[in-house]
Amino acid sequence: MDIEDFNARWLKAWSAKDVPALLAFYSEDCVYKDNQTAAGITGHEALRAYLTGLFAAMPATTYTPDETWPIAGGYCGRWYAEMGEGGSAGRMRGFDLVILEGDRIALNEVYVHPMPA
Repeated sequence: MDIEDFNARWLKAWSAKDVPALLAFYSEDCVYKDNQTAAGITGHEALRAYLTGLFAAMPATTYTPDETWPIAGGYCGRWYAEMGEGGSAGRMRGFDLVILEGDRIALNEVYVHPMPA
């Protein structure tokens, strides 16, 4: 698998707030964790509900891939995000730990850091 391409397509779906497209990247029994779901959520239905609420509450956000590193069972990827027009609602740097089952995400841990304006 070309992890750089996979990561770029995945982040494009995040930027589009496209929940069905995002779910296609995840295994049915995936585990997802971020700073709002530190205990994690499991499975497509829980992830669908979470993403739907998250996207409704946040401004348009553009995720730009920066770098990926292969690891055993998956990869790590760093990205930047601008929220609102030109980052008017904030900027973030993020890092994903991605463990794959075949070509789908089984585990996704997300770490984010706000950046100065």
